[in-house]
Amino acid sequence: MTRTDKVMNKTAEKNQSANKESGLSRRRLLRGATAAGAAGLLAACDSSDSTGQPAGGPAIVSKKRNLKMVTTWPKNFPGLGTGAERLARRIEAVSDGNISVRVYAGGELVGPLEAFDAVSQGKADMYHGGEYYWQGKSPAFNFFCAVPMGMTAPEITSWIRFGGGQELWDELSGQFNVKAFLAGNSGTQMGGWFAKEMNSIEDFQGLRIRMPGLGGEVMQRIGATPVTKAGGEIFQALSQGNIDATEWVGPWNDLAFGFYSIVKNYYYPGIHEPGTALALGLNLDIWNDMSATEKTWVEAASAAENDIMLAEFNANNARALETLINEHDVVLRKFNDDILAELGRVSAEVVAEAGNHDELASRIYQSFSAARAGSMRWGDIAEKAFMDARNLSEG
Repeated sequence: MTRTDKVMNKTAEKNQSANKESGLSRRRLLRGATAAGAAGLLAACDSSDSTGQPAGGPAIVSKKRNLKMVTTWPKNFPGLGTGAERLARRIEAVSDGNISVRVYAGGELVGPLEAFDAVSQGKADMYHGGEYYWQGKSPAFNFFCAVPMGMTAPEITSWIRFGGGQELWDELSGQFNVKAFLAGNSGTQMGGWFAKEMNSIEDFQGLRIRMPGLGGEVMQRIGATPVTKAGGEIFQALSQGNIDATEWVGPWNDLAFGFYSIVKNYYYPGIHEPGTALALGLNLDIWNDMSATEKTWVEAASAAENDIMLAEFNANNARALETLINEHDVVLRKFNDDILAELGRVSAEVVAEAGNHDELASRIYQSFSAARAGSMRWGDIAEKAFMDARNLSEG
């Protein structure tokens, strides 16, 4: 007899004894036993110690939770906004309705860039957004989203899950009463939309460009003026001439925002965000109040969204790029090697400074850098070598 069978039988016997005088039917007793057995199986499978053995008995969910999620995204925005909604629905589904999540787009409950503070202070229960928006709290948050010339989506996921990144993230976010997880990735982003051609590093002088995070700092050091704006504000700023250029995400999202109707020069690669990780952040008090089973539900839903969102972006970016070029006369351009080399040099300086902001930031930077070096070495042997060979075979 399996452990799950024993749990089911014992639970059924206890229920039958306790409710004998109440006249409950045998069918109802069996239904209760089955539910208890399923809970035991979930706990046994998903709550284990380092040896893979169950860490304890079945966790009991004692209350229904109605949680509020705030986001940094426009309502129903493809990939990002819809990904947050999908994550909320998955949490509800895997918890069998024990956790319900109401999603508020940026500006509905709090401003898009106020999401972190709202969760930290308990005004909201969770957020979905990019950690680099919180760099005013600590520049180390950038490492858990994207840094210039940093890591691709698979690389940053590997670091956080298996390279010590999650533990460092917990330490950083815990200072602000937040517990965060990977919950999405937009993949390698584009370099952005520019009103003029960018033929040399000097062309960035005086350029007003929307670019947040450390990428914005790189822009500033090469003579541009970086501007941080939430997604919903970019089109108006570009159309009114308040900015000369903008990066956002990639072809799928950029097509939806209609930037092609204002400017036509579309540059790549996006060295500022090579694999932008997105996060689900929970108020730490709520997280600590959750049972082991509830935590497993949230973690599993976040991990699923991390995988699904990246696949969705890659599929839709490929299609949207063709639409931009073939239907909207967008000119696809690549930054030349001289520009990329200078951006790389300045990026190294900026990232190192962020990583030496304080003792914790230094440990995060060192861990990140070691993981990046290992990923680059393996990537050259694996993905890059294969892609080079594939390109040769295509003639």
